Amino acid sequence: MPRSKKFRRARLIVIVLVVLLVAGAGYGGYRGVAAVRASFPEVDGSVKLAGLSAPVDVKRDANGIPQLYADTSEDLFRAQGYVQAQDRFWEMDVRRHITAGRLSEMFGDSQVETDSMIRTMGWRRIAQEEFDTVLTPDTKKNLQAYADGVNAWLAEHPGGSSASLEYGLLGVVNGDYEPEQWTPVDSVSWLKAMAWDLSGNLQEEIDRSLLAQDFSPEKIEELYPEYPYARNGTIVKTGTVNGSAYKPADGTAPAAGSGTAGSGTAPGTTQGSAATKALLKDVTDRIDALPELLGRNGQGIGSNSWVVAGSHTTTGKPLLANDPHLGPGLPSVWYQMGLHCRAVSPTCQYDVSGFTFAGMPGVVIGHNKDIAWGLTNLGADVTDLFLEKVTGPETYLVDGKEERFELRKETIKVAGGEDRTITVRTTKTGAPLISDPSTEQQNVGKYAPNGASAPDRGTGGYGVALQWTALIPGKTMDAVFALDRAKGWEDFQKAAADFAVPAQNLIYADAKNIGYQAPGHIPVRGKGNGRYPAPGWDSAYQWKKDPVPFSALPWSLNPASGYIVTANQAVVDASYKPSLTTDWEYGTRAKEITDQIEARLKNNGKISPDDMQEMQLDNTSVLAKTLVPMLLKVEIDDPYVREAQDLLKDWNYHQDADSAAAAYYNGVWRQLLTLAFGQKFPADLRAEDNCLLVREQADPTKPDSKSRIVTECGTRDPGRAQPDGGDRWTEVVRQQLEKPDSGWWTYIDSQHKEQKGLDNLLREAMTNARQELTSLLTKDITTWSWGRLHKLELRERTLGSDDSSIASGAVHKLLNRGPYRLSGGSAAVDAAGWNAAAGYQVDWIPSMRMVIDLNDLDASRWINVGGASGHAFHENYNDQTDLWLKGKLLTWAYSPDAVDKAAKHRLTLTNG
Repeated sequence: MPRSKKFRRARLIVIVLVVLLVAGAGYGGYRGVAAVRASFPEVDGSVKLAGLSAPVDVKRDANGIPQLYADTSEDLFRAQGYVQAQDRFWEMDVRRHITAGRLSEMFGDSQVETDSMIRTMGWRRIAQEEFDTVLTPDTKKNLQAYADGVNAWLAEHPGGSSASLEYGLLGVVNGDYEPEQWTPVDSVSWLKAMAWDLSGNLQEEIDRSLLAQDFSPEKIEELYPEYPYARNGTIVKTGTVNGSAYKPADGTAPAAGSGTAGSGTAPGTTQGSAATKALLKDVTDRIDALPELLGRNGQGIGSNSWVVAGSHTTTGKPLLANDPHLGPGLPSVWYQMGLHCRAVSPTCQYDVSGFTFAGMPGVVIGHNKDIAWGLTNLGADVTDLFLEKVTGPETYLVDGKEERFELRKETIKVAGGEDRTITVRTTKTGAPLISDPSTEQQNVGKYAPNGASAPDRGTGGYGVALQWTALIPGKTMDAVFALDRAKGWEDFQKAAADFAVPAQNLIYADAKNIGYQAPGHIPVRGKGNGRYPAPGWDSAYQWKKDPVPFSALPWSLNPASGYIVTANQAVVDASYKPSLTTDWEYGTRAKEITDQIEARLKNNGKISPDDMQEMQLDNTSVLAKTLVPMLLKVEIDDPYVREAQDLLKDWNYHQDADSAAAAYYNGVWRQLLTLAFGQKFPADLRAEDNCLLVREQADPTKPDSKSRIVTECGTRDPGRAQPDGGDRWTEVVRQQLEKPDSGWWTYIDSQHKEQKGLDNLLREAMTNARQELTSLLTKDITTWSWGRLHKLELRERTLGSDDSSIASGAVHKLLNRGPYRLSGGSAAVDAAGWNAAAGYQVDWIPSMRMVIDLNDLDASRWINVGGASGHAFHENYNDQTDLWLKGKLLTWAYSPDAVDKAAKHRLTLTNG
């Protein structure tokens, strides 16, 4: 049967099946519901789990959150594997196929491009090397126990609808598919996915290069301004590095009672070359095609965390808050659970609770009985692109001499199709050529950068290689287990030393101390600063052999302020060497959190757990405090537009879902960015199908050529289009607002005429926003609200998109949840992010929220955006969503008594 017919048949069957499931009508509906329920986990009674040395208790509360109790570490992680497989095995199976570059084996030839890119980078190969060569024996034992637990569940559910609804759907189009045994490397590979989605400034590096085709270095730097150190501050006061040891400038008090930037381009690489532009756009297209497992790679990915010392809290002990900002979807990115040894001892070392990922043992963020910790993205520059002078199929140029690529063949098996074999070329520095096509064709000779210092194109051409710290075997899996069993600051720092990728800001608290540590494998560059692709043919640009020593990375313990805030702002100022990055987030959220803490502490006030929770919901638009007074001063003659302008009078700058003023302000913000910047950007930075009036410059090679106004449509995936309106753009606009005659305020109006000046542009933005919101909402501004524009849809992500998956749009509509009307905004503490270049839909969110009370761990609070279950029609699939929307948190039971009291279901796993 032709594939297209097979997929049409699949969609028809799937639609009928799900409609029956949801409707539950008649005998067919009853059978459908029964089949789906057959995959739901057993949560009461007793189940055999081979290999256990003693029974393990699994206690679940009303939200299905499991707490496990065991006598040995090995039993604990074996049970964790079993229980996570009960709830999330389909998700786990899809994730491991993503990280191994094997999606085509499940979903067919639509995934070959994705598999090719991931195989080229070699995520699974590096994970295997980590397991084989660098992880400790205890970590390997825990990983193997976890895998054994997953496989015990898999033996009971070998595939089909007994495993989950999705396997039934997959069977319609890929009836030969059967899940393989889980391996320890499947778990380790997930760390590569985390690292990719949190890998820093790779997209900025590409974007600056694409902008270089049309703008001077000085104009580009206006779009990537220096971090405002004086206004927004840094995470820690910048200390000094003596030799390889960092000495804090603040926060050096001993632990009390604890246990053990710059600008410039690489010569001759990215400036003024249409061919290089095409090459980098091709790389961007490949990156866009990769699954977004956590969110948009390197852009908009942020988080908030802060910790307050006991001297400043109502409880008398530290409070710690965390809310990572990641891409929305179902099942939830996070999985909540507790892992408890009945008695902590050398044979059973864990008593930890928090958030982890399905498919990975241990707990990533949370607390044990002694310490608590949270994570935000450090944003270190851990990726560099290198333009390589390719001289032949197997050779490239370095310092005027030919070097040989390391070559390897990768065979991609394709469900319902023929296998594809690709050749991966890797430089001697370990950097794969990510510009190579996904087929056997390896010739990139048609691409060549300009510049007098660049070698001639010759017959081979150029390629783009990726240098990335995650392609170096690391010990992050060791770090996760070490954090889980840490007893104090010293243990915490030792664990952080192994946290290689992704580089994170780690905050810390115990009963008497608060602290911060920057971990991560962060490269030391030769020449260049990582802001533009470097010339691979010059070895002076290569990374040094050793990264920044962990001992030289910034840290702080018990700072004089009594609190620490991390929200992706600069860790230290520019005096710190070697550089961690020149692409920090710009500190808007961090400054707002800091101001709120300071306001509460003023006059010797104290911060309560309720205060911590309330601060997480702050949706203030900080830039609006500057921009709105300027908008209100602009004279508007049209009463139709002036009616909307008047909404901004007396607005409190809060982006509440029911606020008409917030809706109009954000509409004006979107139009301002389009007029000032979007009109001037090349099409390959703007959202696809976003068609704007732009000025086409005269062709200097044609005497009669003149510039003209034309309509040009963007070509980029909307999620990565620019200007996206995030924190960087608040700083860009803030600085340009101080220059009323800036060239950025020149724009093309709706009459196809070029206009100049800030006031004129603001007037045009308000006019355009009035028209856009009228078309999207209604002419009656009394009906407007921010939430009607700013919507969140929790999409089922494991089945792929409507046009390339086993499910149709109708099926996705039944598996998705929402849309929900959201408060917040991109640069607000309540970071419900949206891309102003593409529309108003929410595309990243606080994926979970938690507040940990070190005075009473049972008084801690947590929430997930979805739920514990990955089964679409299970009661715990997204039962936490409504609470999350309202900013509420669940009680976080930790002690045996509290867990026992909260338990609604009790399951005993026994050897058998």
